Amino acid sequence: MGGMPKPSLARASRGRASQGAIAVALVALAASACTSSGAAVSGTHGAATGQSSPAATAAQGAAAQGGTIVPTHSALHWHACPSQGGNVECATLSVPLNYADPRGRHITLALDMVPATAPVSQQQGILLVNPGGPGGDGLPLAQEVAQGLARSVAADYDIVGFDPRGVGSSVPSLSCDPGFFTTVRPDYIPKNQAAEQVLINRARTYAQDCEKRFGWLLPYMTTEDVARDLDSIRDAFGVSQLNYFAFSYGTYIGQVYATLFPGRVRHMVLDSVVDPTGVWYNDNIQQDYAFQGRMEAFFAWAARYDGTYQLGATAAQVQAAWYRARTQLTAHPINGTNGPLIGPDEFDDTFLLGGYLDTLWPGLAQALSAYLNQGQSADMLNEFQQNGAQNENEFAVYNAVQCSDVNWPRSWAKWTADTETVYKTAPFQAWDNAWFNAACAFWPIKGPSQPLRIKDAGLPGILILQGTLDPATPYAGARNAQKALRPAARMVVVEGGGNHGQSLEQPADSCVQGYLNAYLATGALPTGPNPVNATCPPVPDPTPQG
Repeated sequence: MGGMPKPSLARASRGRASQGAIAVALVALAASACTSSGAAVSGTHGAATGQSSPAATAAQGAAAQGGTIVPTHSALHWHACPSQGGNVECATLSVPLNYADPRGRHITLALDMVPATAPVSQQQGILLVNPGGPGGDGLPLAQEVAQGLARSVAADYDIVGFDPRGVGSSVPSLSCDPGFFTTVRPDYIPKNQAAEQVLINRARTYAQDCEKRFGWLLPYMTTEDVARDLDSIRDAFGVSQLNYFAFSYGTYIGQVYATLFPGRVRHMVLDSVVDPTGVWYNDNIQQDYAFQGRMEAFFAWAARYDGTYQLGATAAQVQAAWYRARTQLTAHPINGTNGPLIGPDEFDDTFLLGGYLDTLWPGLAQALSAYLNQGQSADMLNEFQQNGAQNENEFAVYNAVQCSDVNWPRSWAKWTADTETVYKTAPFQAWDNAWFNAACAFWPIKGPSQPLRIKDAGLPGILILQGTLDPATPYAGARNAQKALRPAARMVVVEGGGNHGQSLEQPADSCVQGYLNAYLATGALPTGPNPVNATCPPVPDPTPQG
């Protein structure tokens, strides 16, 4: 959603570690559904009730659509690509730059695939996967999903990852200013109007640089364009329907695809769901409040382990320690190989990732402790390089998509007033998020005044997975998405879950994995009453390293 390219919704985005997806290690689990509320699951395609196998259901669905769901005559040419994993194959696909002019200029998408290993009679077609962003590199996710699903479930699918248009290995790879993140940036929190103007000028220049370098591409970087690319991938496989599994911003791609092409959806899993009613300005503001809660949870967690980290015995004391470090870095950035590398912005970006995944808390707390208590910066450098360093390609795509999906406020006075309001109660992300998105105030492409209206136009059952404390895609927004996709959408809620991405976690949430695997195996969905059709407990908080 909006935020930084952040692991994926923007900053998730940042979404799931936009760097791809914060690289969550994956565990294969048995497909047994469970719920803390005891809600049952039922097979919407009949398999769960013993009426037919997934393969028979697939054949029935294909017949109804006048096509097949298992690829037999793909137009794609696959080759081995060991860099993505031993059993992964790669290909490229040429798609129209502008779908209104399909015979005009084309661009190239990079694809990879973990092929199905089940007998053809049992296979369920292609499972397209996306980690979020906008701007997230989708190629690594195919292997991660293949390893994270139950082995018997993964075997049924050709699991397909892709770098969306403008991203990574796709051609062109969008870049507006390669040097944008190479040195310490001006403090996100402006001390006066002059400091704010410096940041305004920086955002305006970035937008202008994007137009100069890729003005021909920018009008065609919307989520609707990406959704049409998904359909081109489906068509290239020669199948009538696709399956889709995505996180963060990827869930918005799924919502748009389901709205544009409802008859071409077979199964769809949306994990950590974008609010389609707030795209994108309001969604970013809601992120600010939610990230504040996650940061405060981190402070409270570190306080519980004061004996280990010596940052303070209360959340308030840890918060004071964190801001003390930020102040020191403002005056004296940590140097890297080529000069100043970590100032206040880079510090914020590093700790922001802790909002996405609490498994990062021990490393972040140790780095903060070592910096403040021992004057040691090596751990902070490591955390920054692993979690805080920004990818300019991802940032460029993030802006290109979000700034064009819908028109943003063009008056900077409104941005300032709204950010100052947020800052009073949610200071951690308020200005950071404003500057991360600020180029949209000056973007050369003006999108529509309202986002696309998401709707269910005859969709099959869709599975939504959502944590109540997710900061990048807040719970209230996921509820809005579920309402828009009713009656198709069924939601599994992780009560007290703050991670961005509830499935494929490490340590794994066996309850969530049960619902995920059952749905992808048989189409089974939770049957509890709306809006929360089933609940799961969160994984335990992490403990200090060592």
